[in-house]
Amino acid sequence: MDPDFTKQNGLLPAIVQNAADGTVLMLAYMNQPAWEKTIETGKAHYWSRSRQKLWMKGEESGNVQIVRDIFIDCDSDTILLKVEQVGGAACHTGYESCFYRRYEGGGFVVEGERIFDPKEVYKK
Repeated sequence: MDPDFTKQNGLLPAIVQNAADGTVLMLAYMNQPAWEKTIETGKAHYWSRSRQKLWMKGEESGNVQIVRDIFIDCDSDTILLKVEQVGGAACHTGYESCFYRRYEGGGFVVEGERIFDPKEVYKK
């Protein structure tokens, strides 16, 4: 059974994990074209809600996600990708995971080290 893109206005959440150790790297959204391009190429593609366009993860930074495994939930409306994260960083801020801030003592603290400087990678 394929993902049910008739739900949620055609945008399904895609949870992305590091295939090697299970670290949750990010949450993104896929529409039907992103799903098809991911299946076709073996590289993760998503729908950018802010830019309103299809994009391949790493198309600008080079930190692409090579899909190693794909799962779908019981309702066929959430996708789980297990990927090899090229370059070691999934987050556009330069961290391995977009979830690099942990709540502690009334505020958030940064965990881990920045792998790349976004100012150097995203020169616009």
